[in-house]
Amino acid sequence: MASDATGEPGPERHRPIKQRSRLVRRSGPPHTRVAFAHPSEQEFARFLDFHRIRWSYEPTAFPIAWEGDRVMEMFTPDFYLPEHALYLELTTMKQSLVTPKNRKLRRLRELYPDVHIKLLYRKDYQQLLVQAGYETPELQHLEERDIQEILISPVEIRNRVRTLGRRISRDHQGGSIVLVGVLKGITFFLADLARQISVPLAIDYLSLGRYANAQPRDRVRIVRDLDSSIQGKQVILVEDVVNTGLTLDYLLSRLREREPASLEVVALLNRPGRRLVQVPIDHVGFEIPNEYVVGYGLDYRELYRNLPFVCTLKPSVFS
Repeated sequence: MASDATGEPGPERHRPIKQRSRLVRRSGPPHTRVAFAHPSEQEFARFLDFHRIRWSYEPTAFPIAWEGDRVMEMFTPDFYLPEHALYLELTTMKQSLVTPKNRKLRRLRELYPDVHIKLLYRKDYQQLLVQAGYETPELQHLEERDIQEILISPVEIRNRVRTLGRRISRDHQGGSIVLVGVLKGITFFLADLARQISVPLAIDYLSLGRYANAQPRDRVRIVRDLDSSIQGKQVILVEDVVNTGLTLDYLLSRLREREPASLEVVALLNRPGRRLVQVPIDHVGFEIPNEYVVGYGLDYRELYRNLPFVCTLKPSVFS
């Protein structure tokens, strides 16, 4: 292999070397499956797992110094976050560690300008959360106080909503649709979904009232009706969560009476384990277990709707 004028191998030798994670077990949370070199790395992996930020440990080694054709030094970043195409190298405040790592990072950036890499201090964790879609540093304090487990991350929501929007656009290409939202839980989902749909659309809303002591057929009623007629139109009913199917079955029967040209259902969340009535759901965002969830429009006593993810709450919140 020819060398350049500096005695360094040519650009064709600047090739990252893929490595395997050091797995020690195949079950349990991801941060318990890898043999980490330092406890701080496992702590960071636990942090990533809680926020459902996908990662791999030391997946790539980058040659950064040669003697002739022989590699003399390599740099292996601690973590890679595939959803953000980002390599991370952890460090402490000790200058004896920071200085050589900064030197290696500068060298890596010179040789591999397309690689996105960051030296991460503990104080940078909050910035990473913002980049991952968690938006505000205050969520870290909320996590400690109220949140039991994050089930669906902001990145997962964003990617899935984009996919649903593209499918709906493809299915209705050349036409127009009416999105009918069931208040209030669909507020954020409907807004994000509408922005991902490329065909002409109108948006309307209805709201339901539930009456526990009424006869079965009267336990759900429409208390805020649509503003416009849907007769002859392509209608998509937007739901937040489908549980037993009883409410959705009622809604579909009432909307069919209005003679739309077609009637579909898109649901952010589906709990098939609680189903009592089989109802058609044309598009599903995510299936979830039989746990009470909040966030991304869903509430507990009108709180937590503004969380950018879907999560469960600690039992102490309900008590």
